[in-house]
Amino acid sequence: MESPARADIQISLRPYPQLQLQNREFREYGIDAVYCLPGIEGAHEKGGVEGQIGWFRRNHMVPVPEVVSLAQLNAMIEQWDEEDEQRRIGSRPRPVSEYFAVERPLLPLPDEPFETGRLFSLRVDRFSQISVRTNRYSVPVRLIGRTLRAMLHASELVVYDGQQEVARHERLIAKGQTRLDLDHYLEALVRKSGAFPGATALEQARSAGKFTPVHEAWWEAAKAAHGERDGTRALIEVLLMGRHVPHEHLVAGLASALRAGALTADAVALEARKAAEADEVAAPVVPAEPERTNVTSLTERRLAQLPPDARPLPSVAAYDQLLRARQPADRPAIQGEMP
Repeated sequence: MESPARADIQISLRPYPQLQLQNREFREYGIDAVYCLPGIEGAHEKGGVEGQIGWFRRNHMVPVPEVVSLAQLNAMIEQWDEEDEQRRIGSRPRPVSEYFAVERPLLPLPDEPFETGRLFSLRVDRFSQISVRTNRYSVPVRLIGRTLRAMLHASELVVYDGQQEVARHERLIAKGQTRLDLDHYLEALVRKSGAFPGATALEQARSAGKFTPVHEAWWEAAKAAHGERDGTRALIEVLLMGRHVPHEHLVAGLASALRAGALTADAVALEARKAAEADEVAAPVVPAEPERTNVTSLTERRLAQLPPDARPLPSVAAYDQLLRARQPADRPAIQGEMP
């Protein structure tokens, strides 16, 4: 029979259908949501988990780490988690990783991952942006006017058009901010190249390091050679090429084309292809050999750990005296004696 305190908690949760729906989702993954007792009676039920979280915060997050992005902070926290697997809690004889290995088979995880994000259905405005929690994120301009699905996670936002992923952004933490991807506006900027120099997406690409000084130098040279409009359009064609060419190869192609004075998108494509081929030659792919299973004799393994034995080999010569002496041929055989 449940205690009155626990019964009161369950009654107070009934008016919240969202929480009840979440509990049903947990049960589908084999997790049963059990609420702790309030006050001193339930103090022992969750103190261990909160204590370890506090230990992690005091040892790794004080002082607050200085990072340039949330992704960098998540990578640091993941590394600290791996290091803490070798830590011993209190006076326990084994580290955390060994205890976790023992408990892992007790609750097998489901085949499909549990979705922790929040789903939104949003309409793309005329600026090719969607609004999520007071912040705005860009999507490709071809989707203006469409209704898209957006999955908001703790550190990123993923946007889908049907089953196809069309955009992925790092989540904005503050309110009223905007995150734009320059690649989402390139088709529109080809037709309106005059809007490219003052575009907000270009400024954010510079800040993120995606629009490098090599891009700037090639752009200035192209404008000097072909004029403001044609030079900018040539740069946009190069940026469109980045959808199929790795970023480092495209930057290498821009640098090579700039040194040679080739200020066309075709020349950059050729130089980028040369850079990609040079990387493939420098780092050839070696096919992995199948693992070979070596069968080791248990006796050989034990003997290998023993010191060398200098004793002489054993002999059984002393046992010859136990052999029965042959009877003379002229002696009569005794009854029952073996011939």
